[in-house]
Amino acid sequence: MKLNERSVTHYALSDSPADHRGFLRTWGGPGTPSTPSGSGRRCWFVLKGNLLFSFESPESRTPLGLVVLEGCTVELAEAPVPEEFAFAIRFDAPGVRPHVLAADGPAAQEAWLKVLSRASFGYMRLVVRELENQLRDARHSLACHRRASWKAVSSRHRPQTPDGCSEALENGHSLSRDCSPLGLVGEGGSRSVGRGLAEWELQGPAGLLLGRGQSPVSPETSCFSTLHDWYGQEILALRRGWLQRVQGRQSGDKQERP
Repeated sequence: MKLNERSVTHYALSDSPADHRGFLRTWGGPGTPSTPSGSGRRCWFVLKGNLLFSFESPESRTPLGLVVLEGCTVELAEAPVPEEFAFAIRFDAPGVRPHVLAADGPAAQEAWLKVLSRASFGYMRLVVRELENQLRDARHSLACHRRASWKAVSSRHRPQTPDGCSEALENGHSLSRDCSPLGLVGEGGSRSVGRGLAEWELQGPAGLLLGRGQSPVSPETSCFSTLHDWYGQEILALRRGWLQRVQGRQSGDKQERP
């Protein structure tokens, strides 16, 4: 792999946020000479994306080395010096030496292992693929939930007859199975036929409806045949009264004539 040294250095020193940083001890590796004592060299490491930079100190302006975290594995390892919290970056390519690093403590070691194992583009592709699958499943589940909710709402608002069957329509109006003019719901939800007949004979259709506080076009009196009978009875009563008044005036006119 060929890298432009100036571009890489500019990226390493830029203000772009780092994924992780901290001191690590290193034993060898490209650009990082080992110490004669074998205790390793303490350097400042900065992780940006899949690039791991090493510096002499946090104030250094020149990177000592660079590790491209692709095609590698990060695992625990033994350090040349005991009591070191070491791990290694190993590559599958033959002849490439592993980078052995050691953190200052177990917490730092765990943090470095976590971020380094997730830094490669291969891992990011797996994460993106898994998120796409989760998004697809979530959208499918949401669509199924919406369809089920819509069916439940539709069935809840669909008009039903007392036996659970849908009401038929007559001339655009709902027609229940009981279309008699006495089909009014009384107290307790039961129909009182005898009482309704007495009120019908005494008060007439309009008086019966107004006495119960109901409108002639309320849902309980939505049967077209019932409305037709009620208004027909009232019209007949009005017509009889009008005929009686006309006949009375005619009789009075005849009596007044000489």
